[in-house]
Amino acid sequence: MLRPEEQLGIIRRGVEEILIEDELLKKLEHSYKTNTSLKIKAGFDPTAPDIHLGHTVLLEKMRQFQDLGHEVILIIGDLTGMIGDPTGRSEIRKPLTRDEVLKNAGTYKEQVFKILDSERTQIRFNSEWLEKMTPMEIIRLQAKQTVARMLEREDFKKRFESHTAIGIHEFIYPLLQGYDSVVLKADIEIGGTDQKFNLLMGRELQQEYGQPPQALVIMPLLEGTDGVKKMSKSLGNYIGITETPKDMFGKIMSVSDELMLRYYELLSHISVDELNKLKAGIKDHSVHPMESKKSLAYEIVERYRGNEAAAKAKEEFEHIFKDKGLPDDIQVFKCNEKIIWLPKIMKLSGIVKSTGEGIRLIKQGGVSVNNEKWADPDKNLPAGECLLKVGKRRFLKIVQG
Repeated sequence: MLRPEEQLGIIRRGVEEILIEDELLKKLEHSYKTNTSLKIKAGFDPTAPDIHLGHTVLLEKMRQFQDLGHEVILIIGDLTGMIGDPTGRSEIRKPLTRDEVLKNAGTYKEQVFKILDSERTQIRFNSEWLEKMTPMEIIRLQAKQTVARMLEREDFKKRFESHTAIGIHEFIYPLLQGYDSVVLKADIEIGGTDQKFNLLMGRELQQEYGQPPQALVIMPLLEGTDGVKKMSKSLGNYIGITETPKDMFGKIMSVSDELMLRYYELLSHISVDELNKLKAGIKDHSVHPMESKKSLAYEIVERYRGNEAAAKAKEEFEHIFKDKGLPDDIQVFKCNEKIIWLPKIMKLSGIVKSTGEGIRLIKQGGVSVNNEKWADPDKNLPAGECLLKVGKRRFLKIVQG
């Protein structure tokens, strides 16, 4: 086991905030002196079936703790998932059914072990203890906090001030997430910046129940491919770990140079020294950003899809974008109509989700037909065959008539 100061240096990488760092160091020192593992907790509500790179930021930090010799406990919030996390919500979240939660949880369990060591990971469902709580135990738990404390939470505060409904059940969500830490006697909890209120609740409840408070390792939210908003399936700016190698590679290559360095810091397994050299090389122009981005894309695709798939994805990317070639497996869409509105055919083929998205992409200059920009969203395609290109990676062969 590394010395406590060395462990702390590794843990700090990519972290937004540690609360409280002195407490964390003392826990690491006690662990080192007694040769015992710390209990590291992180929770996921299975609100969607698949994991994207944004979720893996926490998982990668958990793996770091495993490699340092500590015990990782992954909480799947099957019960809290049915309540619905109010974090960042401007309205009451629609709760999931038990069947939806269990189905999503099943795929989570399969996917997390692409990162975590299965032999050193406990997976717990919080229904194990939360469903056993009696009404009186739940009331006693609620009595440990006040409405005023709950309204300190920014999303609750905004909704209260705007007279937007807040369900009483939403107040109990942070309490139940915090109670998970009490049950597990967690030493450290890892979570995103959007979860800070819930993480602090765990500290407070542990103290209420006579336990040492957990230290908090708070990770930043990973921006999506747009470089602005956090990665999210609903925003369409995500990179899923079960996507095709070609799509994963292409999406990573599409991010900005600045975002590439952030992805390196939060997702790559290169050392801190290597990362610092990369940043310095990008700054003084001794390192080419394109080549660095290829290395990152290769590393991530290899991690989730294997070396052969990564090599093939890289080769195809270079063929398309360096040699100006075309992918080997272009989707073909057959249409019986002689003349058709392009945004409609984009939607019908599945290359975009809606005609509105198609119109937006055309207006932004991201659509070409037969290698010529298609500038007018109201213009119809002529009869015959044509090659549609959307953005840098999506191709569609349209066969009409």
